[in-house]
Amino acid sequence: MKIKEIIVVEGKKDTANLKRWLDVDTLETSGTGLTDSTLDQIRQWATTRGVIIFTDPDTPGDQIRQRINEAVPGCKNAFLPSRKAWEIVRGKRKVGVEHAGKEEILAALEHCLTYQTKEESTLSWQEFVELGLTGLPNSAEKRREVGIRWHVGEANAKTLWKRLNMLKVTKAMLEEGRDTDE
Repeated sequence: MKIKEIIVVEGKKDTANLKRWLDVDTLETSGTGLTDSTLDQIRQWATTRGVIIFTDPDTPGDQIRQRINEAVPGCKNAFLPSRKAWEIVRGKRKVGVEHAGKEEILAALEHCLTYQTKEESTLSWQEFVELGLTGLPNSAEKRREVGIRWHVGEANAKTLWKRLNMLKVTKAMLEEGRDTDE
């Protein structure tokens, strides 16, 4: 399968894993070492081929994603659920695109999202709290489920709230996705 857009990843191992499964061109940021020159290159590609940001589901990956989205509005974003992007390597849990399997990669790319550049609050913080997505013992699990359902990755409360607003998700939309036994 050929991917038209340039996929921005963090490193060489991410590129190698994607190329295992796809015909794809990538740009590596060298982790959080994202330079102005690299951002200029991403801007150029965004206007010609399009860009998909596909970083690891961890703090450095989120920082890279945020920096690119702020500098180059209109990029697509692919998210891996962190539980699908890890493996045990030499007794340590490793997380990242380099560890994801074919199914997880294809699902993430199939559900790419483009954030709105102007943030309009379609979901108030109060509504977010009322939905139990923060402040309760099971809030982290609820956030994980919402992140998976909306393909925005797992996140802390503030980050998930911002991502949902960037996608113009409303409280009603989130309630529609609830299980009937809730």
